[in-house]
Amino acid sequence: MFYHFILPLQEYVSFLRLFQYITFRSAYAALTSLLIVLIFGGLVIRWLTHLRFKEEIRTLGPQTHQKKAGTPTMGGVLILGAVLISVLLWGNFKNLYVILLISITVLLGVLGLVDDYIKSILKKKDGIPARLKFLMQCVFGLLIALCIYFFPSNAKEATTLYVPFVNKAVLDLSWAWILFAMLVIVGSSNAVNLTDGLDGLAIGTVTIVVSVLAVMAYLTGHQPIAQYLRIPYIPQAAELTVFLSALGGAGLGFLWFNSNPASVFMGDTGSLALGGIIGTVAIMIKKEFFLVIVGGIFVIEALSVMIQVASYKLRKKRVFKMAPIHHHFELSGWPEQKVVVRMWIIGIILAILGLSSLKIL
Repeated sequence: MFYHFILPLQEYVSFLRLFQYITFRSAYAALTSLLIVLIFGGLVIRWLTHLRFKEEIRTLGPQTHQKKAGTPTMGGVLILGAVLISVLLWGNFKNLYVILLISITVLLGVLGLVDDYIKSILKKKDGIPARLKFLMQCVFGLLIALCIYFFPSNAKEATTLYVPFVNKAVLDLSWAWILFAMLVIVGSSNAVNLTDGLDGLAIGTVTIVVSVLAVMAYLTGHQPIAQYLRIPYIPQAAELTVFLSALGGAGLGFLWFNSNPASVFMGDTGSLALGGIIGTVAIMIKKEFFLVIVGGIFVIEALSVMIQVASYKLRKKRVFKMAPIHHHFELSGWPEQKVVVRMWIIGIILAILGLSSLKIL
């Protein structure tokens, strides 16, 4: 809004030229979303409590979690609401990628909201049937992939794959990239959803990952920098920094309420959408495999579930005491806070490793 209504006035007030700079708008987008969450967080938590959106705790999990029963869930509305308001104020809506990010945020957010409603209000612990939920995620991911493939007119550039530490395209998937991009979005969405099991774990890790992606989006969207670093130049990518900064600010604000002991959980409303955003940004800026590194915590969490399920079906034996793997560590005697902080540390190390892939070769 500011970009479109205030920037034209720069010829009369030179100070307003600041609004054309992505770094300026990104900083204030982060601050805006942070303040929105901190100011309205308590009100939203009371509202969710009044509506009886309360978390149901599985009896098979760590027994220390039973005390969390009744904690308000669906706190993702606070995160997503803050992000969308902040982007509305500071974003450039002539940018296709921004519109697509808003779209996937709303679509997956609504899907998660319905799932949380069924679990909390209708008391159906499984929520939306797993196959239907997965199908809806695939449809949303496919729509985004198709838009990225067809609209920029440079479909060939969109379908190329890059890997970290190799600063040139390694493969062109052609039309098969559409399915690949869909799987990245769906996989990322579900991976974050699986990680959301301990106080502060998912939102803290998401904040680390989006901070790195914000840097990468900014670098990818500036031709001289991209050429120097020998990374793919994506003309519209820099504007994603504003969106990701808003998400980073909202993430920090939500952590204020979600840190142990949590006053609110994000629920599927938040986790499905946040994972979808991360996956969508990765395919937009050609960092699909880069995401495997910086989002390594999400990858490990998802793999632990896949390994556990496969092992039990094939051998009738469990590899972990419980999956996702953060519950395995809890049942091994690690306090919840220690599991979370150690995973944050690993997430930061992976973020540094990912950034170190720039200008290597």
